[in-house]
Amino acid sequence: MGACIDITGLAEDNTRLFQRGICGANAPQNLATLSTKRTLPVANIKSARKRARQSEKTRLHNMGMRSKMRTQIKNVVKAIEKGDKEAASEAYKSAVPVIDSMINKGIISANKAARHKSRLNKRIKALAA
Repeated sequence: MGACIDITGLAEDNTRLFQRGICGANAPQNLATLSTKRTLPVANIKSARKRARQSEKTRLHNMGMRSKMRTQIKNVVKAIEKGDKEAASEAYKSAVPVIDSMINKGIISANKAARHKSRLNKRIKALAA
């Protein structure tokens, strides 16, 4: 009897809708020989399948929004590292509305947004000294 290989976390479409795993005597000993054609739907009820599809769509959208926020924060940090206070202030002014909009969308908590804004503002003020 072969070992059971669970590669659920390695799927291209990382959702709970699909579960990949092969058990028994036919289980390959390494992941290189594993075929991705063996997918088993976890959700059997129609509403659960729909919920899984919706969750995946929301997850992808949230990833994009989170990336947008991080890019704005990185722009401020880059300007601070260059030592340009004017550019850092401008980048900060454009980043604050993006960070605040993430609160309203439920991407991040209000405390996390306040922490980011506070730390960035503190670093900008330190440039003046």
